[in-house]
Formats: sequence, C-alpha cells, structure tokens
Amino acid sequence: MAETKTWALWKDGKVNPEEAKVLRRRASEVPVPYNDAARRDIKAVVDSFLSRDDALGLAAPQVGISKRIIVFKTKNFNERERIKSREEYEVLVNPRLVQVRGAEEKMPEGCLSCPDVSVEVTRATEIKVRALDEEGRKVNKRYTGFLARIVQHELEHLDGKLIIDHGGTVSFPKKKEAFFTSLFGGEPGKQE
Repeated sequence: MAETKTWALWKDGKVNPEEAKVLRRRASEVPVPYNDAARRDIKAVVDSFLSRDDALGLAAPQVGISKRIIVFKTKNFNERERIKSREEYEVLVNPRLVQVRGAEEKMPEGCLSCPDVSVEVTRATEIKVRALDEEGRKVNKRYTGFLARIVQHELEHLDGKLIIDHGGTVSFPKKKEAFFTSLFGGEPGKQE
C-alpha cells in the first residue's frame, strides 16, 4: 500500500496556500445513511492512515477530504510500524465531543500537517464522544489519558484548528529557524 500524500500548511520552507484552505475549513458532515461517495471517503481516509507508520491519527482534511472523519490508533502508541489488525484502530464519522472531564495535562504534540514543529498543548485527560463507525452504527465512547489527547487532536482538524493555534511553545529544528521565525511572526520558539 503506497503512502498517501498528507496535506500540510508548509513544506520545504514554503507555505502551501491551497492545502491550508482545506486544513483551515470546517469539514462537512458525512451524509447518513452513507451513500457511495461517503463510503469512498471513509475508505480513503482509513487506507491513507493504514499506509503510514508515522501517525497516531489522521483526519480527512489531512488527505484533502473536507468531511468529518477521523481514524486513530488505540494501542502501541510508541511503536513506529504499520497497523496489523482491525483491533488496533478506530474510525469515527461525524464525531461530536459531548463531555470533557478530568485534569488538564500539557504535553508536546506534533502533527503531519505542521511538519518539523512540536507545540506544547494543554488537553483534558477524559472525554466522551458520540459518532458513527465506518458501518454507520452509533458510537458513544469515553476516552482517557493519552488516547483522549489523540482523539481531541484529530477532532480539532475537523474544525480547521491545528496545534500551532494553541499558543504553546513551538519547537523546531535550528537549521529551519529563519523560516519558522518568519512564519510565526518573529516569535522565536525553542530550537532543537
């Protein structure tokens, strides 16, 4: 399975305005019951995710599909290898965050759509989500700990929000300092 191109705000020292348009737009609901186009979109997002070994999650806008679909790992977060079984990931369609609980926790996060940066992001440690699965069945599920962080990160993609919008400390490679300093308005982050 070939790895699908991931849309990004910038690449190789240049901003991508066309890709940014999709990444910054609020994604549309998937029609229910699913029609053929919806099933194709869901499959495209899942296939894109399964083709990678470097992602904990993926939202449809990250592959150029402006629909409310996310897919994410449910275990083996530290292993950089492709998913081998259906038990290792979940798909949520038209997800809605219905409850936020627990303490907040700040951690650095990376994102395929914001390459070469890491941002300190504060997130809730427990959430509840209502959605549909890839077959159109209702899902009502609670996520805790690191998995809650992953789900919140992917949900934000559906509303056009990215890690760089959180205002936390941005870390980036020193060799790319000039680009990122100009990109973030002269506010130098922490160079690695």
